[in-house]
Order: sequence, then structure tokens, then C-alpha cells
Amino acid sequence: MNKSETSSLNNFTSLKKKNYERLIEIALDSLENGIEPTITELADKSGISRSTAYRYFPTQNDLISAVVNRSLDPILQWHTDEQNINQRVNEFISFAYTEMIKHEGAIRATMRLSLQQWANERSKLAPNTTKRVRENRKEVISKLLQPLQSQLSEEQYNKVIYTISIICGSQITVLKDVWNLDDSYIISLSQWIANAIINQAKNDANT
Repeated sequence: MNKSETSSLNNFTSLKKKNYERLIEIALDSLENGIEPTITELADKSGISRSTAYRYFPTQNDLISAVVNRSLDPILQWHTDEQNINQRVNEFISFAYTEMIKHEGAIRATMRLSLQQWANERSKLAPNTTKRVRENRKEVISKLLQPLQSQLSEEQYNKVIYTISIICGSQITVLKDVWNLDDSYIISLSQWIANAIINQAKNDANT
């Protein structure tokens, strides 16, 4: 559970926590079955009042953000003592991608939300909408690549972070939808890409 969600739940009574957890679980289950519930639909399905559901999730953005944060929590908590950067990355991708594939519905929902926010901003339909900022991805990747930092210049290290971030997340859906790749091949391919990026950075640092 991420820090902001933990902080919010700490302020809830036992009943409120139970209601919140039920709403999250039902929303996550719906997304994994290809259905993105509205807050009203979620409330009706859970047996919790609509007014209560809207107190937890005032907007669809808030609902999807909460569900995505919950589904990604194991990835945020991932830890290894492995210092070999290539092995470290292989371990992370194997773990993280298994989690992301398991919660593919939530990932696709946040992609749809991002596209809708972009469209709203372009058309000025929702100029005051709070934009989702994926700080979690930055934090996870920076922690993952930390052992590499001392081996590269700041510019080289940042390039590795930027390029690794490209393969951590929504590209799973591209590889599935466009190329019809299976889950195990997506994981091994992503490991290959990440190691190619890291090895190239090391080679550049030594020339």
C-alpha cells in the first residue's frame, strides 16, 4: 500500500476501512474482467451507498488511481540485496511484469484515463482537471538502478533511467495487442531490452 493511501486509511474507522477495501476489491475485479465501473455502478454492486462511495472517490480519476496504486503496491515494495545490476534488473522485471500482467485491466484503465485527460486538455473541456503524475515509476526505477549510478556520468545514468522507464508499464499491452506475444516471452524480451540498454551504457562509459 503506497504512502498516500496508507495515510488516508489511517484516518478511517474500522467500518470505513472495510467499505474502502470492498470498493477497491470490486473495482479491481471488474477491471480484470474488462469492465471499468463508474463510481455509481461500483457503489450499487458493493451494496455501499453512493454518497459513501463518492466520499472515497470524488471522481473517476480518483477511483482508477486508487485501484492502480493498490495493484502496483507489491512492485513498490519490491526489494533485493542483489548488487549485480544485470541480475538485479532481471529479478525485478520477472517479478514486476508478473504483477502487471496479473492486473492488466488496471493498467489498461489508467491508459484510457491518461488518453482522456490528454483529449480534455487539448479541447479545453476540463482545464482544471488534476493530471495524473506517475511519480511511483520514477521512484521504483531510480531505486532499481542505484548500483549503476557510480559507474556512469550523470547524463549517461539519466539516459538509462529514461529508456528503462519506456519498457516498464504500458508496453505490455502493445506487445500483446500488436504482436500477440505470450506473457513469458514478454518478460524475457523486456529483460533482454533492459540488459542491452545497461550494457551499452557501460560500454559508452568505458570509451
